[in-house]
Amino acid sequence: MTEAKPQRPGTFVKGQLKPNQGKRGPDKTTKIAKDVIAEAAAELGGMTRLVAWVREDPLNERAFWASIFPKLLPLQVTGEGGGPVLVAAVEWTIKGDDPTA
Repeated sequence: MTEAKPQRPGTFVKGQLKPNQGKRGPDKTTKIAKDVIAEAAAELGGMTRLVAWVREDPLNERAFWASIFPKLLPLQVTGEGGGPVLVAAVEWTIKGDDPTA
């Protein structure tokens, strides 16, 4: 019969929860931090101030589209029923001699 080795502190044990994790869900400190950041954003002017900041400088708009907005997008996009996303291309052509018509 073999003896179980004692676990070092901080090692992962299947089925054991992290401190402050609760039965299911994220770490409570993470939720508190997100709530504090959301409250600070509201105090700083919320959406109105964010829009004003984005419009102040083209670099701010770039930062918004490159860093802030993508955090709202899903990590993975799937099509109908979990399948691949279908993409269709449409090409319009205008026939005639008069370019102003």
